[in-house]
Amino acid sequence: MNEIRSIVSDIKSGNIKPIYFLMGDEPYYIDKISDFIEETVLDEAEKGFNQQVMYGRDATIEDIVSSAKRFPMMAERQVLIVKEAQDLSRNIEKLVSYAENPQPTTVLVLNYKYKKLDKRKKLHKAIAKSGMIFESKKLYENQVSDWIRRVLAGKKYQIEPKAALMLVEFLGTDLSKISNELDKLILVLPKETVITPNHVEENIGISKDFNNFELRKAIGEKNIVKANRIINYFAENPKNNPLVMTISLLNGFFTQLLSFHGLKDKSKNSVAKTLGVNPYFVDEYFLASRNYPMRKVAQVIAFLREADVKSKGVGASQSDEDILKELLFRILH
Repeated sequence: MNEIRSIVSDIKSGNIKPIYFLMGDEPYYIDKISDFIEETVLDEAEKGFNQQVMYGRDATIEDIVSSAKRFPMMAERQVLIVKEAQDLSRNIEKLVSYAENPQPTTVLVLNYKYKKLDKRKKLHKAIAKSGMIFESKKLYENQVSDWIRRVLAGKKYQIEPKAALMLVEFLGTDLSKISNELDKLILVLPKETVITPNHVEENIGISKDFNNFELRKAIGEKNIVKANRIINYFAENPKNNPLVMTISLLNGFFTQLLSFHGLKDKSKNSVAKTLGVNPYFVDEYFLASRNYPMRKVAQVIAFLREADVKSKGVGASQSDEDILKELLFRILH
């Protein structure tokens, strides 16, 4: 986030690089930086003649270089944005000669998603010297809730931990998807609102009572009735509750629980930091550890691996519903 703020601040102050190479596994920030350059470097009157968007699948390196070398018309600079530049990955090193001597009046932006330049190659070194290389890294699942909180705080909103976790569970780590859903909430809720699970359920359609977070909690508490009620709901709504996601989240929980058993320092802050969870959820681990001693936790992880194999059709022809019901019975008994 600090690097992004620095890039934006430099552009606003007029310290604009001739090349921006935006790469990495998380497309959200690549798009954000590219869109910011597209919207702000030139004014509306200048954009008609001096702003061009190309696509990697339709262009060659020679096309890009030719366009980048032309002079702006009645403006201080021109902007050339190459979207989906990863489609040029086989020939991207041909850009070296231009990167070594870029046109000073051109701002060349390359959106190189899901890939990275090899730091050992000449192109990486040339762009690092003459322009800006930004790597957009994928956030880990346990980092996304904090990202949601920071984004909302910047827009004068707050969010309860459970509500943030519901979004992560339902949408995964795709920041673009999450951002779109946050925008929906912001449209209907006034500033200074503390977003709750009810807000998420009412405006996004994620059930606050029947989700993997609640299933995990019910299993940790050994609440058999509630856990069975949730998996019955899952069986009726399989598209919104895929078995592979349930197994993955439960495996993450019991793996963390195994680590919890081995901790010497079980203070709340230490547990939260070591396990990478919000302190709000730490009490669940204390309760689950009493219901599941270390030996049982190791056994449950083995059950989860077996269920994962079965879910992929290996060695069994059970339905997802039957696999989940059998798994739940084995965990709780």
